[in-house]
Amino acid sequence: MRVILLRDIGRIIIITNTILAFYIVFHRRRSVSTTWAWLIILLVFPVLGMIIYGFFGRGISQENIFAINKQHHIGLRNVQKSITAAPKKISTSDTSNKAKMVVHFFDHDGESPLSKNNHVKLYTDGEIMFHDMMRDIKKAKQSVNVEFYTFYNDEIGNDFLDLLIKKAQEGVSVRLLYDAWGSMGATKAWFDQLRKAGGVVLPFITSRNMITRYRINYHLHRKIVVVDGKTSWTGGFNIGDQYLSRKKKFGYWRDSQVRIVGSASLLLQERFVMDWNASIQKENQVITFNTILFPNLDENDIHRGDVATQIVSDGPDSYNANMRNGIMRLMSLAKKRVWIQTPYLIPDDAMFATLQTIARSGVDLRIMIPCKPDHPFIYRTTQWYANELSRYGIKIYIYNKGFIHAKTIVVDDTFSTVGSMNQDYRSYDLNFEDVAVFYDKNFTLEVAKSFEDDMKVSSLLTPEDIAKQGRWLKILQSFSRMLSPIL
Repeated sequence: MRVILLRDIGRIIIITNTILAFYIVFHRRRSVSTTWAWLIILLVFPVLGMIIYGFFGRGISQENIFAINKQHHIGLRNVQKSITAAPKKISTSDTSNKAKMVVHFFDHDGESPLSKNNHVKLYTDGEIMFHDMMRDIKKAKQSVNVEFYTFYNDEIGNDFLDLLIKKAQEGVSVRLLYDAWGSMGATKAWFDQLRKAGGVVLPFITSRNMITRYRINYHLHRKIVVVDGKTSWTGGFNIGDQYLSRKKKFGYWRDSQVRIVGSASLLLQERFVMDWNASIQKENQVITFNTILFPNLDENDIHRGDVATQIVSDGPDSYNANMRNGIMRLMSLAKKRVWIQTPYLIPDDAMFATLQTIARSGVDLRIMIPCKPDHPFIYRTTQWYANELSRYGIKIYIYNKGFIHAKTIVVDDTFSTVGSMNQDYRSYDLNFEDVAVFYDKNFTLEVAKSFEDDMKVSSLLTPEDIAKQGRWLKILQSFSRMLSPIL
């Protein structure tokens, strides 16, 4: 009797789980691949799958969407003013019709104007990058705004926090925005040191109360520093010892970051302000327009360069995947080459088809990925896509010197990008990202040169390499790939 009862209970659980699974995945707008991935989880792991979905599968809360979407572009008027007033110089920036098409795509809503006369410097080594970034912060006179996915309580984290504390004590306005999920170990008590010195620290809105709100899948992945509204940094580096190659697990950490002096810094400031205002917990923390944060930039303020730059940002508060679509549009213009660096190669169907099309058009398409994982399960998926894409004639390079975390793209000799966006579902759909798009020959050739240098310490994935991969490894790769839309 007891066995029959347990059997009946089991049937009820399975039937109920199945009905709920189909309702859960179909009642919300999702891609077909994401829908099937969640169905697999929910049906293969009854009850447990529901718990996993409860934390990782639910859409971003309407409360968060409202807080994010209600933010206004308080600084764009001054950005446009600085762009218009910028001195005209002989430029190596691309102003062709095809460049204008991409600019228009990214700026279709007027939120990502093209800024000119920027001086841009590329950094690929953590020691040099952190030295120069902290040097800029030391020189700050009025404001330092910092936004990172990861801010660890370790050696460089404490050095960086100590510098921010010092600047706050000097009377400089210091604000720090971070993702609580990506900054494990960085406790409220630790950040209180900066608060006591006069700085303001906030967790990003989606990473606040993650457990109690049952949503831990939407992260602030941007990396932005803006000093006095004139000098800014963005790219792939976070604040942590591993980014300085101090973790044996990763070896040498290869990343990319850009330092921008010019009107594009105002655009990054604008992005920071919107993220900050969406995350405030007290009304007196709201940032309103002022010329300290958005100064009038003229020829007397800074030594301008000539790099045309567009700052593009995106997040799960939008269904349009504008950043991914814009990047595909940019790459589709290539006639000569498309070179990509990414730590995670998990393209969705649209990006996968775009990469195939580009390769079959005779364009030199190269993708560089790490030789080792920082997330083993995700790395197996990256391996599967690397194997598959190589069959279409795409050259896959395995970076062997350490761990490559750079997120860069080179298109022909005139377009390039550096930012926080990986080539994976998470960056396309779940994370809040930013990318700097450069329409400039000289800077693009510099990014291409760094790729060529990295190829010297990389190996080309060959059919023989793929054949040597064991059966169990290939099973793991295939299984991981099935779940790729929700990784």
